[in-house]
Amino acid sequence: MAEPFALPALLSGGWRDVAFGPFREGVEIAHLVEGAPALALLRYAPGAAVPRHRHPALETVLVLEGAQEDERGRHAAGALIVNTPGSIHSVRSDEGCVVLIQWTEPVEILD
Repeated sequence: MAEPFALPALLSGGWRDVAFGPFREGVEIAHLVEGAPALALLRYAPGAAVPRHRHPALETVLVLEGAQEDERGRHAAGALIVNTPGSIHSVRSDEGCVVLIQWTEPVEILD
């Protein structure tokens, strides 16, 4: 089991000191908690996208900086996005963004 931890000043950029690594083209990841459920930070470069995918279980996303978009609209810093089991969408960030993301099961890429 992972040890408890704290990320001070998360909403005001405390994530900037976290080490990120590659995830997808244009998207980097910092794993905070691995397993199920998992918790991570994702950093999207401007113009980065994640293709259409299905959520087999609950996923929650808190936008910390910038904005991301999906078929439901633009979600700017401070937005909480809840992707329910069975939901399908694609994600992109024209300006770049950083999000805190929690998922119970990995998504299924459809495209």
